[in-house]
This record gives sequence, structure tokens and C-alpha cells, in this order.
Amino acid sequence: MAEGLRACGWTVHRIGDVFPDDGQDIPDEEWIAHGLDRSWVPLSKDGRIKTRDLEIRPVLEREAVLFCLDNQQLRSAEMIDHLSMHRNAIHRAIEKGGPAAYAVRHDRIERTWP
Repeated sequence: MAEGLRACGWTVHRIGDVFPDDGQDIPDEEWIAHGLDRSWVPLSKDGRIKTRDLEIRPVLEREAVLFCLDNQQLRSAEMIDHLSMHRNAIHRAIEKGGPAAYAVRHDRIERTWP
């Protein structure tokens, strides 16, 4: 998916590009904080991340924005399509600031937290 988004002009930092073993041993709150400290916008396939206090804390503390795909079963091409289709809305949500979490749905993005 990262390469497909890069081909569409997105700047993508994969967890595996930063942490060893593709980030398998890195807690979510650590990679989220790492990215936010670099002004990166986190994207997760796990929409439940916003319901876990430790994992959402970096977003809250930094008044940042997090995006989650609303369907973990999508193929990579579908994920890329959803993100690309809503690129302008994603940028507007980032400009509004946070703390906030948004679900990227097939037909829109939707603020889902707080």
C-alpha cells in the first residue's frame, strides 16, 4: 500500500522503515508518538486504536489527528482508492487540528473521536 500511495504523490513513512522487524515489537503508542513528533500524520487499519487510552494518548497530548481505515478487509488497491478519493478532506481535517481521530470510509471521512 505504501508504494501505491507514494505513486499517487503521498509522502509515506512505513513503520517498517523506521523500526526493526517491521515494527512488530513496537507498541502502538510508541510509533504514533514517534511519527507525531516528526509532524507525520498516523494512519492505522485498526479503528479501535482510538478507544485504547495508551494508544490515543500521544494524539491527545500533541493535539494531533489520526486516521483509520474503516474496513480492515480491503485490498491494498481499495485502501489507496479510498485515501486518494478523500485526499482533500483529509488535508482539511489535518488543517483543523486535533485532537481528533477520523475514519476513512468508502464515501467520506468521519470524525469518530473525541
